Amino acid sequence: MQTETPALPKNSDVINVTKRRSSAAVVYGMALLIAMLIIGVLSFAVPYNSVAAALMLDHHKGSIFPYPFTIQNITYLIFAAGMADLYIRWRAASAERAFLNCGFLPEDDASVLQVSDLGPIRRRVSKLYDGENGFLPYLIDITTTQLQASHSVDQAVSIMQSSLDLLTHRVDLRYQNVRYIAWLIPTIGFIGTIVGIAVALEFIDPRKIDIGRVTGGLAVSFYTTLIALLVSTVLVFFQHAVQKMEEGALNDAAQYCLKNLINRIYVPRV
Repeated sequence: MQTETPALPKNSDVINVTKRRSSAAVVYGMALLIAMLIIGVLSFAVPYNSVAAALMLDHHKGSIFPYPFTIQNITYLIFAAGMADLYIRWRAASAERAFLNCGFLPEDDASVLQVSDLGPIRRRVSKLYDGENGFLPYLIDITTTQLQASHSVDQAVSIMQSSLDLLTHRVDLRYQNVRYIAWLIPTIGFIGTIVGIAVALEFIDPRKIDIGRVTGGLAVSFYTTLIALLVSTVLVFFQHAVQKMEEGALNDAAQYCLKNLINRIYVPRV
């Protein structure tokens, strides 16, 4: 008697996961490259030792950090990584909204679905989602499966609600990295403040004050915090906008299922 070996994942599934990871790596790489190019352009475009250079880049003779390894430049690179993550999430949210226009379910006022109609619908959507993407196909698939198995609208609504709660939690978890980056950027700015003040105090000698070093340290202490707070504000704004868009796509998918599947299904009483 031969034992059957467990089925391996389909090659297409493995390829899709690999493609998503490669695509994300490309987005992060491009974002960091663009940030470095902008820093390089500003380094030549903004006059050295000017107020703008000191504020934006810490590029002046009194700087306590070797250029280009300054707090401001590090802040910009981290900001670029956060924006890359948000771009990936925005692109995913746009794809989720596109599913709403695919016509998976009848949308006219006169159509009524029977359990026998659910098979073709389920086969159409079953391969259009995975563990990360495809809110609407997933909700349709799991709801139609429950309807076919139990012939109970109440059980179908219950499992759809449970799935919706899990998806909502999953969407929220996807923004943990951006939240951490939004916290990290001001923290780095405050570290620059502490370092700058410490350096400025070190060069305060009543007998011989090095004005250049003192002002350079104070510039670091204030400018790094200012830039970090501004950059963090921009990042948090886009984070809320993109998260609202993705959560809205999930809510619209649930509304679509309620309106065009749950409200249309006819289950004869036994």
